[in-house]
Amino acid sequence: MIASLARLLAASVVTAALTTAAWAQAPAWPAKPVTIVVPFPAGGGTDAFARPLTAHLSKVLGQQFVIDNRGGAGGTLGAAVAAKALPDGYTFFMGAVHHAIAPSLYPRLDYDIERSFVPVALVSSVPQVIVVNPQRVAANDLKGFIEAARRADGRMNFGSAGNGSSHHLAGELFNAAAGVKIQHVPYKGAGPALTDLVGGQIDVMFDGMGSSAGHIRGGRIKAIAVAAEQRAPGFPNIPTAKEQGLNYTVSTWYGLWAPAGTPPAVIQKFQNDLRQAFASEELKTIWNGMGAETPNLYGEAFGRFVNAEIKRWAEVVKSSGAKLD
Repeated sequence: MIASLARLLAASVVTAALTTAAWAQAPAWPAKPVTIVVPFPAGGGTDAFARPLTAHLSKVLGQQFVIDNRGGAGGTLGAAVAAKALPDGYTFFMGAVHHAIAPSLYPRLDYDIERSFVPVALVSSVPQVIVVNPQRVAANDLKGFIEAARRADGRMNFGSAGNGSSHHLAGELFNAAAGVKIQHVPYKGAGPALTDLVGGQIDVMFDGMGSSAGHIRGGRIKAIAVAAEQRAPGFPNIPTAKEQGLNYTVSTWYGLWAPAGTPPAVIQKFQNDLRQAFASEELKTIWNGMGAETPNLYGEAFGRFVNAEIKRWAEVVKSSGAKLD
């Protein structure tokens, strides 16, 4: 019996040594380009954070991080594509608050945000902002905007990233809070909607600060109010809705997931790389310029946050009566 145990122990030592040697000989991650699936067209809020992040990672890790824009169906089309990707550590998914809303609005999804993916990290959190085309909406503050919406009597419209997106629900919540009726115009992403807002094809957006920031600074659109408890970093001159007498707060967030089955060692390495990236002066400056914060949420903590958001938005959908139109 003692001899058998000795042989078993010896075999275990040899196996461990071989495994260690195999890991030592395996190429370090990333050994080839990494794809980040962004489920919206270029130019939207998710894209606004994904591009500087992937550029930074490409520079410091020595491999290209490539964005694959897959817009459509309020961000659910790209999510389904990412969920079916090979879980080899070379495809990740950068989604948003929209993906915590979708389960309450879409009766059949080709993925489950909590089961088809492994939560990696929360990338950023930004307040939403009410922005208007100044040629179409003559208002300088929230009171003037609400008055203009009432005078329009249903003829004013707002663009969104699609049915069921946070932009959509933010608009419906504003209608209820302010007692107005601004008509919803869904797009296949925030980017195309924002392009039409700047171009004067639509009146309003309830947008994430990240994608609107550059256009606000350039004077192409006008910020009426920030939908947050406090004024946004980098935009101290834009008052909150609460400051202007309306109890209206909506924030949006962006996060990274990996397809279920992705090796845990790869996810852990990626999380460490993300921590260093978010701590860099380069990304901190960019995030601040878009009015964003970077909460310290990784792995299971991020997963619990997403679960809570799914429940929260389910209540919002129910109380607002929002539907896929």
